Amino acid sequence: MADCSKRKKLCYCLLLCFLVAGITGGAIGIYKWYRSGLNRWHGPGSTPDFQDIIEDRCYNYTQRIRPDSRSRNCQEIKQAFMSAFISKDPCKATKEDYRRLIDLADPTVPCNKRVLWSKTKELAREYAKLRGLVTLEDTLLGFLADRLHWCGEPGSPDLNTWSCPDWEKDCRTNYRSVFWEVLSERFAESACGTVQVLLNGSLENAFDEMSIFGRVEAPNLKPMVTLQVWLVHDPGKPPRDSCSGSSIKKLKSILSERNVRFICRDNLRVHHEKRWTGRNTSWNQDCREKYQ
Repeated sequence: MADCSKRKKLCYCLLLCFLVAGITGGAIGIYKWYRSGLNRWHGPGSTPDFQDIIEDRCYNYTQRIRPDSRSRNCQEIKQAFMSAFISKDPCKATKEDYRRLIDLADPTVPCNKRVLWSKTKELAREYAKLRGLVTLEDTLLGFLADRLHWCGEPGSPDLNTWSCPDWEKDCRTNYRSVFWEVLSERFAESACGTVQVLLNGSLENAFDEMSIFGRVEAPNLKPMVTLQVWLVHDPGKPPRDSCSGSSIKKLKSILSERNVRFICRDNLRVHHEKRWTGRNTSWNQDCREKYQ
């Protein structure tokens, strides 16, 4: 009887071990399968604490940076931002998804105060700051989203922190790219008076038709607006493009078809110690750096 009891205990122990091993192996398999699904994109995952950052930036902007915008409802703006992409296919973003968010925080900038840029982000922001002008990143929504990443997954209430679609390797209609396109379009089409743009004259083609400035902003400037083009040069590099270059002539042609006035100036030099962060460097570094 004692031997029988020992055999039963041994059988129970072996059965329990197999059961635990099976459950553990299954859990690991499910986790790996789930992770592989979330890690299928080529871009960085959503920025950690994305919602907290959005909320903190909103309050900082409306209460300290631009106290004249205190009437903006930061909780409502955050909810509209999240609802634009959460639980949705990260490669099927539309402009309509961001309509409510844009309506809640539509950028309002006085005439003659807007600065656009292409491959000169940091210089443009410094130039605008010194002259009391405004880049898109200085508006509320631009300030909220600058250098952040975000995407969700169909049917999930959570952000995908593993990976998000890359514009070049995965899909152009991802939520981060479409956000900047919508915001850039609104920023350009609502401009009035003189709009300034800083282009990188140290590149062979300072005007890039595939940049967001070329595809979205320049074509959406209203007739009778004046575009003041500044060709800036990296102090460490020789000028490679000028106001008489072919790319600038192409820009002038596009604008003339829309009855937009055009002025171009060569050799604007802005002393800047940091390395330029351009709009066409890498989608993974900064979305607007790629397509602005």
